[in-house]
Amino acid sequence: MPGSRIVAMGHYQPSRVVTNDDLAQMVDTNDEWIRDRVGIVTRRIAGDETVADMATAAAGKALANSGLTAADIDLVVVATCTSVDRSPNVACRVAAKLGINAPGAYDINTACSGFAYALGTVDHAIRAGAARNAIVIGAEKLSDFTDWTDRSTCIIFGDGAGAAVVTATAEGEPAGVGPVVWGSVPEKSDAVRIEGWRPYIAQEGQAVFRWATTALAPLALEACEKAGVAPSELAAFVPHQANARIIDGIAKRLDIPNAIVAKDIVESGNTSAASVPLALSKMVERREVPSGAPVLLFGFGGGLTYAGQVVRCP
Repeated sequence: MPGSRIVAMGHYQPSRVVTNDDLAQMVDTNDEWIRDRVGIVTRRIAGDETVADMATAAAGKALANSGLTAADIDLVVVATCTSVDRSPNVACRVAAKLGINAPGAYDINTACSGFAYALGTVDHAIRAGAARNAIVIGAEKLSDFTDWTDRSTCIIFGDGAGAAVVTATAEGEPAGVGPVVWGSVPEKSDAVRIEGWRPYIAQEGQAVFRWATTALAPLALEACEKAGVAPSELAAFVPHQANARIIDGIAKRLDIPNAIVAKDIVESGNTSAASVPLALSKMVERREVPSGAPVLLFGFGGGLTYAGQVVRCP
């Protein structure tokens, strides 16, 4: 049975940069407070770009970096919780824009854990023989759902997209995407919400913080165990970019002395399903992690859902 591997990454962020000082002109907050509480300095905010536009830009870069063409792709999966349109789905729009003919195409919504969920489903499809070459995308336009008068949430979120091209491994080649560990805590699903016809993001920040810093490290370690990789062997840890203090708390409990810990939240804010591929793509672009080195991906958030796996860096 073949496995799968990531062969290339790509990302896209809008050009507009919003600083903490900019937000201080809109709500009662300041740069020092935002840096201390969530670790964010800037975030990117989209204008006319849609979720599909950003997803297409990131996917196009990943495809160009992969050495494959649109004709080689037979599956497109988009993780998002912020697409305004219900139909057509974002995956179909991406496929049309990139000229991909007749792929399987679907969206997945598990909010901030979405990319890891999507990567898990694509890995399963490739292992089952239902696909051979896929594009997996996390894309969000959270600014469409942000209440810019709510200082507890408007400081957190940003827009952007990240994408990976995933292919089947050759006969005898080790898998480059490890088994996914995923799940949810449905009884706490109201902790992060985007509800109704005119929705704004709302969350119970302290509840999410306590859950993330106490419950998630053992699950991330389980992903390492299933992949047969010791935490000390990890070259990088790319968690959902929710909050700098959450990232530090999980990393400390993992005890990963040799791993680079992604902190894209500083310049990008929380981009939900886009945050893991966005951060990983930047690491790859900057050549911070050697090709083939093990990297732990771990997404968590709205639902409350979580998912993670160890991948080999492209």
